[in-house]
Amino acid sequence: MNFASDNTTGASPEVLDALIKANSGNTMPYGDDEYTKRVEQKICEIFETDAAVFLVSTGSAANSLALSMMTPPYGAVLCHTDSHINIDECGAPEFYSGGAKLIDIGGSDGKLHPEDVARAAAEGVGFVHHVKTSAVSLTQATEAGTIYSVDEVMAISKICKEYNLKMHMDGARFTNALETLGCTPAEITWKAGVDILCFGATKNGVLVAEAVVLFDKQLATEFSYRRKRGGHLFSKMRVMSAQMEAYLTDNLWRRNAAHANAMAQRMADGLCVLPNISLEFPRQSNVMFLNMPQNIIDALQADGFLFYQRGLDPVARLVTAFNTTADEVDALVAAAKKHSGA
Repeated sequence: MNFASDNTTGASPEVLDALIKANSGNTMPYGDDEYTKRVEQKICEIFETDAAVFLVSTGSAANSLALSMMTPPYGAVLCHTDSHINIDECGAPEFYSGGAKLIDIGGSDGKLHPEDVARAAAEGVGFVHHVKTSAVSLTQATEAGTIYSVDEVMAISKICKEYNLKMHMDGARFTNALETLGCTPAEITWKAGVDILCFGATKNGVLVAEAVVLFDKQLATEFSYRRKRGGHLFSKMRVMSAQMEAYLTDNLWRRNAAHANAMAQRMADGLCVLPNISLEFPRQSNVMFLNMPQNIIDALQADGFLFYQRGLDPVARLVTAFNTTADEVDALVAAAKKHSGA
């Protein structure tokens, strides 16, 4: 049973059905099709604003192209030390921006904190020997599985406005965060000061599709060229758009995320009553880090449960997905209970 990542899953049946239907007939290429136009309109409706929407194939492309809009080559992006753009994108943000620097900042619970952002932003102002701080990137939900509240995003946005910085949100697990927050998509994005959102879908039931949502439509023309130059303008865009359209229909995106979150809570409830097992960070999304004796980690992996261990630390990273079943969760909990001797 695989709890290594929500990337290990396939796609929701509704997405596959839509893909098969979209395969029939002919339509215009490069996004000049009815599927893409409907998706763009639907995302604008969801976020309650007239945004510019661009589909790309991967989260790395979405983040890197978005950041390239926000910083010059001599600029800097402030991000969390553990953020995906800092650790897991193989220099793509630097490449697409033409050499801008990522400046990583620590922070408890996987989050950036306003006072740290303010300090780092001030250091990048008006001194030609330093890179110019140009943007701040937040991950929602974070790599620790935690979530920025609306107030936390607004507090960092206030600093961005003070120092004339753009705000980027890596929303690979945006919907998982949204389900926990209980706010509207608009309230946690543009109304809170986010300039560009990378709206993830691949981790939540889609095969290949992510959306870059530009809340400032004046950026749309330049982004369209950057997407093309970066090799992410698909000729058969309807194949990508049909997936995203199915994802956004009948609240599938929210139902999938709510289920993944519920399975994570079920797992946390079952494991954290066992001796010497505890959450390292609050369980707020579908990603959890659990302090767990090494012998239990080893025994669970020997039983065939797949998950990552954080380096040499006795910490297990467990991730649930839209198709994780209660039986799978209960099986892991039962095995952990057996190995703990409880």
